[in-house]
Amino acid sequence: MKVQELQAEILRLKQEKDVCILAHAYQSEPILEVADYVGDSYGLSVQAEKDPHQTILMCGVRFMAETCKLLSPQKRVFLPNPLAGCPMAEQLEVAELEKLKQQYPGYAVAAYINTTSALKAHCDVCVTSSSAVQVCKAMPEENILFIPDPNLGRYVAQQLPEKHFAFWHGGCPHHAAMGREDVDRAKALHPAALLLVHPECGPEVVAPADFVGSTTAIMDFAKQSEAEEFIIGTEISIVEHLQYACPEKRFYPLSSRLTCPDMRITTLEDVYRCIQGTGGEEIQLSDDVMSGASRCIRRMIELGN
Repeated sequence: MKVQELQAEILRLKQEKDVCILAHAYQSEPILEVADYVGDSYGLSVQAEKDPHQTILMCGVRFMAETCKLLSPQKRVFLPNPLAGCPMAEQLEVAELEKLKQQYPGYAVAAYINTTSALKAHCDVCVTSSSAVQVCKAMPEENILFIPDPNLGRYVAQQLPEKHFAFWHGGCPHHAAMGREDVDRAKALHPAALLLVHPECGPEVVAPADFVGSTTAIMDFAKQSEAEEFIIGTEISIVEHLQYACPEKRFYPLSSRLTCPDMRITTLEDVYRCIQGTGGEEIQLSDDVMSGASRCIRRMIELGN
């Protein structure tokens, strides 16, 4: 089938089977076009909880589908491509986290949402890139162990000098690979463009940026700005999506290396087979993980209002 034919069949099956399709903004444009909701990982999980459908397809990576299941335990949640993981979410094991907690006694553990549910179950609170400053500020604890991304953690720490942070050495391998040379190269090619970057990038990329924020915040800023040219310092798919949304403006990737293969692995065919019932994986979590990780996420909601 051609793309449009496949999309039409997905839309038909979605209505027939009473399914809600969520798509992270890093997914391909054909997938975004058949989704009910598009956004960042946490925003999509909230939509999954509010949506009346009892079956959810999360077009993203595994930790995002797990978050949907945590917030909507009574619903069936599917990941269209079971291989769609996240290297940052999978890099810190529970056993190593327990050693870190012994190394930093008395520290509250703030887990970036880009972690497994099993890890969240051993943390005090969850944060997103858009809520991290607000949540950490509202935490009653003065000492915070921020995992697993030190780039986002240090960005938060700069905003909250009254808190004391400790970090682990993880992070997103794609955002963290960006350096000042990438900024200088992009600026030389596009001197009039504003630089918009994700806080998962290192400080040498964040410091010269005109705007720092989550994926959704970057897209909103670009759409609302009166500027006409932008360098996008996050996953390269956002450049394409903004080109569709704002054809009168110009968008350039900070680097061609800002490409996430885990986000790109899910295809429209995967979505079709999953909604058809011949592919994908239903998310199943143990009672202990459901209880512990849900507590972690609910505290984020409480502290972040």
